[in-house]
Amino acid sequence: MADNTLTDGLAKLSFDEAAIDRVVKPLAKYIEEIELFNPAYGLVKVQDRRELIVKHILDSLTPLSILRRASEGLETPAIADVGSGAGLPGIPLAICMPDAEFTLIERMGRRAGFLRNTVAVLGLSNVHVEERDMEIAPAGCFDIVVFRAFRPLQPAIFKGLYRLLAADGLLAAYKGRRQSLEEEISQLLESLNKAKHSSIGGGESFLWEVSPLAVPFLDEERHLLLIRKESR
Repeated sequence: MADNTLTDGLAKLSFDEAAIDRVVKPLAKYIEEIELFNPAYGLVKVQDRRELIVKHILDSLTPLSILRRASEGLETPAIADVGSGAGLPGIPLAICMPDAEFTLIERMGRRAGFLRNTVAVLGLSNVHVEERDMEIAPAGCFDIVVFRAFRPLQPAIFKGLYRLLAADGLLAAYKGRRQSLEEEISQLLESLNKAKHSSIGGGESFLWEVSPLAVPFLDEERHLLLIRKESR
């Protein structure tokens, strides 16, 4: 790497020296793959490598400890990254969580092709790519669903994500400013109530909470919206 942004950022995220040594090479190779294909595929909008590392790689990894705690007690956690795009956050998380099985769900053929190629180049045996809309992905199969998108969590999107969760599964949505997020949640709940959804369906309901995230070197508010599916 041209500088120490990646290794310094991992250290700030409480990676010890051994963990950094294990993940830094595959993460660096992944960054190179994004840089190689980005001009043709438009995978991410960044000015330089440092911005790619901070806004995408470190941002993807900041909630790692939360996701690890959420998967405790599961022999092989099944995690889906919906609308994976360039593989964010799924590929960085998969590199750092080798005991979990990841499914990258991406509907766009070119990006799905990039994901398959990158998974092969990195030798990630714990990652599978599904080229399809989330609405036709297998329902009720995932312990954790991650969703990293800078757009409102509208009812249709929420229901599509929610149906993928197994009983007691967890939706983890990467989000920005707290005020905007609270407005988003309020609008979501209002929309669901107007549609007479006291539950989402099948006798199930959900609980939600918001966890603040401190992304190394990023002077922006970031939060993780956690929604737990509860079977009655």
